[in-house]
Amino acid sequence: MSTKRYRHLGDFSDLVAAARGPHDAGRAAVPAERIAELLAFGGGRGAPAQPVVERSWETAGVRGEEVSWSVGYGPRTRAWLLRPADRGAAPRPAVLALHDHGGFKLLGKEKIADDEHDPTPAVRAFRERAYGGAAFANRLVERGFVVLVPDVFMWGSRRFPEAIMPERVRELAACATASHRGDGVSEDVARYNAAAELHEHLVAKYATALGTSIAAIVAFEDRAALDYLASLPDVDAGRLGAVGLSGGGARAALLTATHERLAAAVVVGMMSSYEALLDAHVHAHTWMLFPPGLARFADWPDVAACRAPRPLLVQYAEDDPLFPEAGMRAADAAIGRAYAASGAPERYRGSFHPGPHRFDVDMQDGAFDWLEAVLRP
Repeated sequence: MSTKRYRHLGDFSDLVAAARGPHDAGRAAVPAERIAELLAFGGGRGAPAQPVVERSWETAGVRGEEVSWSVGYGPRTRAWLLRPADRGAAPRPAVLALHDHGGFKLLGKEKIADDEHDPTPAVRAFRERAYGGAAFANRLVERGFVVLVPDVFMWGSRRFPEAIMPERVRELAACATASHRGDGVSEDVARYNAAAELHEHLVAKYATALGTSIAAIVAFEDRAALDYLASLPDVDAGRLGAVGLSGGGARAALLTATHERLAAAVVVGMMSSYEALLDAHVHAHTWMLFPPGLARFADWPDVAACRAPRPLLVQYAEDDPLFPEAGMRAADAAIGRAYAASGAPERYRGSFHPGPHRFDVDMQDGAFDWLEAVLRP
């Protein structure tokens, strides 16, 4: 019997047939409760502990606060809470803006939001590539949303210090630093990001040894952030959305599956069937995309679709080097079937955009128009 040959498996390509691979395209919808159980973490803890407003600022059209809280382990989470300068119209719909992975772990929230300071050269260059030069969280505030932008496990205020990483990781990172250099990126920033990329594999091993996963930890921390956002007196807790690109899109999908309070989600540049990734695309992705055990009963599109008919927008980049188009089309079809089965096919929108991996201003405008339509009364 002939076996498909996978570029990154070579003579071990028959491993795919030997293992329990992804389910066929005609499988039944996967219950949200089953995915949520796989991603359970935190012992049922609810809202974050000891939230503190650390500082505040006001810029054109935006009132900002830096907030910190504890999730029960590690350093305090830092987040930026952005409100329209216009104090009227409360309670408002609110959005959790989720930063990407981007191979840039030194920072989190700063990649997608502005405070009163100018962004660093490294952030400006990163935004040009990923976001059309825009701080998309601030653009959401311009639409009248309250927006919370939290750091998450392994990024920004939640990052692992380079000094505690194993010596071998730091040695290998020194060799890989050049691959993380670019416009505006200093040697120190590039070295840390190279080390953090390698260190993620070690964190995944620790998570597995502890009976959990990076995906579960990240989803737990994002649930804590959403609970904080819902607790604010000027926020309508019944109109909460989430949006993110790439790793932020993975976070939006994981949050969809694990939090009943989320009303709508936008997943950008982070959707494919697992089957299509197997040829040569697994290596490029974060462990967030591969919760151990998920593929035994579900595919990645099931994570985003399991709360159907909850409103869901997925934006696909047709020339995304991280995902084959066949995988994106298969995911779009699978999510569409799940929403059709829920009786509300119109609550899912999949939009395809020519061009590479990004969430540019045109895509942002489309996503924000959709969020306004589903979250406003």
